[in-house]
Amino acid sequence: MEFFRIKKDIPFMRHALVFNVISALTFVAAVFFLFHKGLHLSIEFTGGTIMEVSYPKPANLEAMRKTVNDLGFTDSQVQSFGTAQDVIIRLPTQKGISSSQLSEKVMAGLKVQDASVTLQRVEFVGPQVGEELAHNGLMALLMVVIGIMIYLAFRFEWKFAVSAIIANLHDVVIILGFFAFFQWEFSLTVLAAVLAVLGYSVNESVVVFDRVRETFRDRRYGKLPTPEVMNHAITSTISRTIITHGSTQMMVLSMLLFGGPTLHYFAVALTIGILFGIYSSVFVAAAVAMWLGVKREDLIKPVKEKDDTDGAVV
Repeated sequence: MEFFRIKKDIPFMRHALVFNVISALTFVAAVFFLFHKGLHLSIEFTGGTIMEVSYPKPANLEAMRKTVNDLGFTDSQVQSFGTAQDVIIRLPTQKGISSSQLSEKVMAGLKVQDASVTLQRVEFVGPQVGEELAHNGLMALLMVVIGIMIYLAFRFEWKFAVSAIIANLHDVVIILGFFAFFQWEFSLTVLAAVLAVLGYSVNESVVVFDRVRETFRDRRYGKLPTPEVMNHAITSTISRTIITHGSTQMMVLSMLLFGGPTLHYFAVALTIGILFGIYSSVFVAAAVAMWLGVKREDLIKPVKEKDDTDGAVV
């Protein structure tokens, strides 16, 4: 399905060097902010107090968030848990105050808002649990990267595998750089969004690389230089890119606008990933593959000429 078709190839690779320099500077800036400011980790990673409360009717989450914030817990999380009547509250650790004291303070504020609220349980999550979550998250990220490299190396060629991984890591690091620069809260849902962006971004790179391989095999374009082959492959997938990314971004935008605080940063991470995923597939993955010297012979095995002497009768 195509909304439109561009007959003349757009010279993307003509500006590849300029955009690669911009990408490198953006990447370096993201790494700098990650080391200079660091990520603003959520309670899942740093530890804190978890409260589960219940109401006889659906809870007013916005009023609860305002109450908890007014009590001084600006980094707290309030979200539904199982049903609309059950709510889980995550509170950051505060020096000199125990979990029971924190829960009593929060319950006193919630009872002023609605006296029917009841406390179901209170738990303290230590930082060692957060360290385990961080370790497992990094291991999941590493396994995804290794799996993508193996897949691309088998499906295409090692130069495509390297360029796709560079492009995907470019997207991930820039997402983390945004969260470090603005000090947005980095939670497990954001980590899930980062992993989703990895798969989403590599899918776009695979589509472009697949079209590059088809173009190399096509006799009409087989003799074109590599930059022109890249331009044709990218131009011919633009309509598909607009349909795919446009429909996905509409869904993500609805989460961003109507999903509330729980899905806000998840949607923000996906939005950044989608935008940079389009950019990196064209100006990072394709350009890096071109710089690595990918050519027709890398994707098409030469046909061996038949020896005329075979089967000859002496």
